[in-house]
Amino acid sequence: MTNSLQGKRGLVMGVANERSIAWGIAKAAHAAGAELAFTYQGEAFGKRLTPLAASVGSDIMVDADVTDEASLDRAFAVLDEHWGKLDFLIHAVAYSDKDELNGRFINTTRENFRTSLTISCYSLIDVARRARPMMTDGGTIITLTYQGSNRVTPNYNVMGVAKAALESAVRYLANDLGPEGIRVNAISPGPMKTLAGSAIGGARATFRHTEENAPMRANATLEAIGGTAVWLISDGGACTTGEIVRVDGGFHVLGMPQQNHL
Repeated sequence: MTNSLQGKRGLVMGVANERSIAWGIAKAAHAAGAELAFTYQGEAFGKRLTPLAASVGSDIMVDADVTDEASLDRAFAVLDEHWGKLDFLIHAVAYSDKDELNGRFINTTRENFRTSLTISCYSLIDVARRARPMMTDGGTIITLTYQGSNRVTPNYNVMGVAKAALESAVRYLANDLGPEGIRVNAISPGPMKTLAGSAIGGARATFRHTEENAPMRANATLEAIGGTAVWLISDGGACTTGEIVRVDGGFHVLGMPQQNHL
């Protein structure tokens, strides 16, 4: 699959640093021959992204705030000016107030509920609507989710609800855009040692528990997630849409911990 994305152009949203899942996908897509553009939010993230983007030969970096319609309009206008056509979009955008990812879910505030759902779910719909006119020959949209969407996960709280909404949005978008040859899927890794993952209380214990109990006795790697994304973007994924593709070492199939961990 070395050159399976040769000639394809894609926008990657959500690279925070070299440990980001979005960066794992970007590296794999670049290795497969894709040309990349990136968005970032704010000067600090822009400085972190600059050397990473340069390392994969990208000179298109656009500041974009998914809560600001004008900001997204500008970002896609820049992309349209540079390329005019888009083959894939990687949406790795999520946020919730860290203080509300502790304690009881019932104490979720209205403000943080609205913020979490807007950034973590609605933003996918918003960017898909803007990407659609540029996917003139069809395309692929990929977002990222987590098992807390359908299983209660300690310290995940409102993000679990946001991810459940995101997964539902994937299905509805897949149905809307399928007739135009645009596929929409989500990748669901297990816990990852990322900047976003570190915001979840008890992240180390969750990572260790998954690693010790998953059928593969391992957590996902950036390389495995990147390879899955390449497959979904490539012609090999031509008939896959509306799916939540799990890359978690098989942890999702378990009904209880392994016997030696009871």
